[in-house]
Amino acid sequence: MRKTHAIAVIGGDGIGPEVTRAALLVLDRAEQRFGFATEREELPWSSRRYLETGERVTREMIEPLRRFDAILLGAIGHPDAPRGMIERDIIIGLRLGLDLYVNLRPIVLYDERLCPLKGKRPEDIDILVVRENTEDVYVNTGTITGVGPDQRASVEMSFTRRGIERVIRYAYGRAMARPRRRLTLVDKANAIQIQGLWRDILEEIGHEFPDVERDALYVDAASMWLVQHPERFDVIVTTNLFGDIITDLGAAIVGGLGLSASGNIRPHETSVFEPIHGSAPKYAGQDVASPLGAIGAVALMLDHLGEREAAASIEHAIADGLRSGRIPGIEAGSAPTSVVARTVAEAV
Repeated sequence: MRKTHAIAVIGGDGIGPEVTRAALLVLDRAEQRFGFATEREELPWSSRRYLETGERVTREMIEPLRRFDAILLGAIGHPDAPRGMIERDIIIGLRLGLDLYVNLRPIVLYDERLCPLKGKRPEDIDILVVRENTEDVYVNTGTITGVGPDQRASVEMSFTRRGIERVIRYAYGRAMARPRRRLTLVDKANAIQIQGLWRDILEEIGHEFPDVERDALYVDAASMWLVQHPERFDVIVTTNLFGDIITDLGAAIVGGLGLSASGNIRPHETSVFEPIHGSAPKYAGQDVASPLGAIGAVALMLDHLGEREAAASIEHAIADGLRSGRIPGIEAGSAPTSVVARTVAEAV
């Protein structure tokens, strides 16, 4: 019997449903070729649904999702919904509710023509960013007090030893599995002294991984090096806040947000996979959005599920399509969403 994986699908808002359908077309082909199956259940969670019904996504609604092996998420966000409210309900809600403590973001240059940096080739940019996903300022509500010139906004930046240890250990494990075996911590421990705990734990755990070369950079220096010499990086581990910023910078140097995917992971348990672009409502329903980020998210999902040959085939199909010109670009309108999906599916 074929192995079957239970998948929840949340298309979401804007272009989310379109790029998700495109990604599922590629998943269909991967199932046919590599001999596994998925059972899929669609969930109607979105900002639009909130606007129509007033219903929000609660922790009680998220807990039952543990019965799935993985969740594929399109995009969340609508200009008429309260800013950030539904994104926090669903995106942050999934991360905290399922304790998805790793945000995994590959930064891979498929074709040198996509790179705005002079002289950089695909062999120069192959980076894996491991971003802590359940702590830092993102998970604390904060307060705004006072009025007029006395108004004050504050939010706590908080970390736990448990939270740091588990994400750093995961990052060491990923570095061990790569040819270069190099891990770089990105922090701001010189100005934010509490982040010195990250450096302490990096050294402590490093003794368990003697074959992994390790170093640490302040986030401003790391941002500079990402632009000037991205080839110095292999695996990066960093905080929730800094990871959010430097991974978007990384996406820019390999072609843009429309090409990039991420995994919100709890190893060996239910995890969430998504493209990193937004809902882009102005492009919704026009068959013009690039589905490559969503297709890349399917590849990450399959790798998590142990279907590594299928995941590698999808990655190869994306790279080959871009390098050969069969996929002419990643900008909105460069090729129909459905055509790009079929091109990748046929290559798989």
